[in-house]
Amino acid sequence: MADLRLKAYGAAAVVFALDRLTKWIIETRVSFFDSYPIIPGFFDIVRSQNRGVAFGLFNNSTSEWRTTILVAASVAAVGLVSAMLWNTQRLDRLAITGLSLILGGAAGNVFDRIVWGQVTDFLDFYIGNYHWYTFNLGDSAIVIGSGLLLLHLFRPKEQAANVP
Repeated sequence: MADLRLKAYGAAAVVFALDRLTKWIIETRVSFFDSYPIIPGFFDIVRSQNRGVAFGLFNNSTSEWRTTILVAASVAAVGLVSAMLWNTQRLDRLAITGLSLILGGAAGNVFDRIVWGQVTDFLDFYIGNYHWYTFNLGDSAIVIGSGLLLLHLFRPKEQAANVP
């Protein structure tokens, strides 16, 4: 059990480190005016700052409490996911992987919010003039982890019981 727990927290730490590394690369090498087409007409690397949460919610809020409330809610979420991972004996591999991805991605974004009051985003997907919200590696890990948790929830229980 301790070995599985160590692997789960280790995976979250790797996601956190990769998230921080990619954000550092963008913050030190890409200006707010740059756009690097990776797949022309579909995917660019850009640099933006999000003072809000997912999909730019609260980004334009002028409340002096915005950052404090977002940090408190994010820290609580990271704590909850950490506690869920602590009980690895109740989880199968899919749930553990999902929670590890969520923990690492959320921790990366919480770090940014605490240190700078905003999160660096740089992955820009679009078709024509229709752009998806710019996001980062931590956001990607959270979405993939959430998808794995949904698969875990909808998988037949006898199948889930046979997976270590």
